[in-house]
Amino acid sequence: MIVVSDASPIIGLAAIGHLDLIRKIHKRVVIPEAVYREIAVAGGGQPGGDEVQSEDWIVTQSVSELRLINALKIELDEGEAEAIALAVEINAELVLIDERRARAVAARFGLDVVGILDVLVEAKQQNLFTTLKPLLDDLILKAGFRISEKLYKKALQDVEEKAQ
Repeated sequence: MIVVSDASPIIGLAAIGHLDLIRKIHKRVVIPEAVYREIAVAGGGQPGGDEVQSEDWIVTQSVSELRLINALKIELDEGEAEAIALAVEINAELVLIDERRARAVAARFGLDVVGILDVLVEAKQQNLFTTLKPLLDDLILKAGFRISEKLYKKALQDVEEKAQ
């Protein structure tokens, strides 16, 4: 399965110490150069920076469809635009993107889109950890991730946990 990721799922999972969940579920992830730069260069010292430079399961690939990138950048930031363009170009089965607008754009291209909460729910369902709630709380508190109350409760419900 070819999986392309934007920066936010990598940064968020790295910030809470669980970037390896992507590898455990998908084996390999491809990121465009703009996402690499966002995480490893521009965000120097940012969670995930060392991993995108050193982990062999995170592969950086350039996008050749420059016109598509430029068209997408009208609506999206550079990383999101390149992630979607790369996913289209290499016929990815899945795109990891969290931002609502970018998810909508990816869906217009017929791409299957999941976000960081989907990765956590899938990992929990695969018994890769025991309790989801602490990880959701860490995403909010440690990674500064914004999760609506509705999405928070739905994620817990999907794995049959109580919000408490």
